[in-house]
Amino acid sequence: MKKLFVLLVYVLVIVIAGCQPATSFIPDEGTAYFEYIKYKGSDEFYTQNSSDSCHIYNPVLPGFYPDPSICQKEDDYYLVNSTFSYFPGVPLFHSKDLVHWEQIGHVLDRPSQLNIIDQPVSAGIYAASIDYNSFNETFYMVTTFVGGGGNFIVSARDPKGSWSDPVFLPEIEGIDPSLFFDEDGKAYICNTQDPEGGKLYEGHTAIWIQEFDLDENKMVGPRKMIRSGGHNINEKPVWLEGPHIYKKEGYYYLLSAEGGTSIDHSVVIFRSKNIWGPYETNPNNPILTQRGLDPERCYPVTNAGHADLFQTPQGDWYTTFLACRPYDNQNTYNIGRETFMLPVKWEGEWPTILCEGLRIPLQIKAPTQGIETSEEKYLPTGNFTWEDTFSEKKLDYRWIFLRTPKEEWYSFPENINGVILQLRDANLREIKQPSFLACRQQQHTMSLETNLKFDPQSSSDIAGLALFQNEAFHIVMGVTKMEDRVCLVVQKAIEKGNVIRNMSADAYDSNIEKSIIYKVEINSIKENGIGLRVSMRNDVFVFSINTNGKWEVLPIKELANYLSTSRAGGFVGTVMGPYASLND
Repeated sequence: MKKLFVLLVYVLVIVIAGCQPATSFIPDEGTAYFEYIKYKGSDEFYTQNSSDSCHIYNPVLPGFYPDPSICQKEDDYYLVNSTFSYFPGVPLFHSKDLVHWEQIGHVLDRPSQLNIIDQPVSAGIYAASIDYNSFNETFYMVTTFVGGGGNFIVSARDPKGSWSDPVFLPEIEGIDPSLFFDEDGKAYICNTQDPEGGKLYEGHTAIWIQEFDLDENKMVGPRKMIRSGGHNINEKPVWLEGPHIYKKEGYYYLLSAEGGTSIDHSVVIFRSKNIWGPYETNPNNPILTQRGLDPERCYPVTNAGHADLFQTPQGDWYTTFLACRPYDNQNTYNIGRETFMLPVKWEGEWPTILCEGLRIPLQIKAPTQGIETSEEKYLPTGNFTWEDTFSEKKLDYRWIFLRTPKEEWYSFPENINGVILQLRDANLREIKQPSFLACRQQQHTMSLETNLKFDPQSSSDIAGLALFQNEAFHIVMGVTKMEDRVCLVVQKAIEKGNVIRNMSADAYDSNIEKSIIYKVEINSIKENGIGLRVSMRNDVFVFSINTNGKWEVLPIKELANYLSTSRAGGFVGTVMGPYASLND
């Protein structure tokens, strides 16, 4: 009996040792340990309007999910978005009912497909477009790598599997390519580039088309400009872009964005009996816009445009498009351009998405009864909370990297939860690939928190939470060493002179510095750790720490518009997450 008791005690000790609590873990020098990441969203609109499976909740993809494109195979819908200089590139979502969306991967998930090295964050992958060809039962995604190799195409028989390496299309200049498969099996790619004969004014663009050989994976035949300027060239419309072609009752319909990506953004449509044109304009253009509405309206949606149309198996038409949700009447938003959805009505020979002057609704009736489920695999909408303890020892699809990683600088400790980041010679101000796990900010009222263990060795070492809009606009709440003392700091990037905001790396590294806006000495957190929390409330960022089981708000606030697109520029939204550097 005594031997049995001793044996049971021994087994119990082994089990306890194998499941040691996170508090017993001490990170190695040169690494930072994050026990968990917890995100909570609390936007006011969603506290008053709950979702259900009978309605589509706008935005269907909240946060930085711009330039949506969608295709259908039977009763399966597949949707992609642009990702600019983040890796993996082009998130791929699947739905059966247009209500619940599951991310099933990324189209560009290998360095051989997407090698982002020295592109600023708003370069990279533009306007990804997905299509399904029923003739050869193949899915295609075509896009532009700005600052890289230009326009390219990838394909897959099964979108949930691996996609091919890119085939670049040097014949296509410009941006925003999309495929169209005609009834005779021929394929065409249309895209945006400069008009024939040159620009007549700033922002003057045109839509071009050329046949694409599916067997040889190359452009063939002549290229032709099929629409110049936009709806009315006499009004000097700008940035005709993001084209898609559809065929209905003998007409080819050319859908495009117009007016730029800010408050004048819109969707216009043209048609022709011949795919090569000429294309006449819809007299009721634009068929979707939010320009000209009262800026004081409640829960505004702005910047609507860049749409893609599709049909349900029942024959109903819908559109997915990008739009923004500002938090003030100055069109200020941090979370980037999001994915929305609306029904499309065909009134006579032209489609209408939303009559001019009407507001985009944040809830619409779903085409079919939604799937009743509580499964976590579906992307949450509205207000939600998620927590990642990294217990599965792999990264969830929500985590993305700034540029393509060349080495594995993150790892998972054995027997306990959490993630370990290596401190590396890269920081967020540089055009490099830093130790930064990023997730999207998806509400304007939100919080992100973690528990950090870290032993900084110098003032160049830092680890903590980063909120990142671009190289010149980001905030880090982290732990470092200053004058041989461990300190908590809140710092932000500042411009030294003028930063060149273009698609090359010139002038970024040398013209951006860090500014410490708060500093306090703390005890060593190597063994006990420190809780870090960043919240956005009432248009400001609030910073809190937890050293004794209770959260303490720091005596500092930063205006949230510091990370807004209107101030920071660019085409992305704020991302955030654990960050570590030995050269900060």
